[in-house]
Amino acid sequence: MNETAAATTKILLAEDDNDMRRFLVRALQNAGFDVASFDNGLSAYNRLREEPFELLLTDIVMPEMDGIELARRATELDPDIKVMFITGFAAVALNPDNNAPKDAKILSKPFHLRDLVSEVQRLLAA
Repeated sequence: MNETAAATTKILLAEDDNDMRRFLVRALQNAGFDVASFDNGLSAYNRLREEPFELLLTDIVMPEMDGIELARRATELDPDIKVMFITGFAAVALNPDNNAPKDAKILSKPFHLRDLVSEVQRLLAA
């Protein structure tokens, strides 16, 4: 993906851990992405209702609205949005009973920021 494509790609990030959220935002912005970040699922969802994003990058375990509920609602609003979960609890995301979007990608913590950026680029290019 070239720089121009990345710069026009809007990512919505929902992560309740402040340090983690700052790291992720910095890594994605350094890779040229336009990132809007929120510390809970509900405010991220409210933002999604205002404008479209290409990718939802969300933690699973968060207050107010968890990442799986956020992803479900996001794909109802925009069936084309791509979803990536960041979690220390991959088994939770993989549980078929939770109705997470079936083509969502899961990135397990801990991960290297370089891996995050390449996974995001791969998912967006798919």
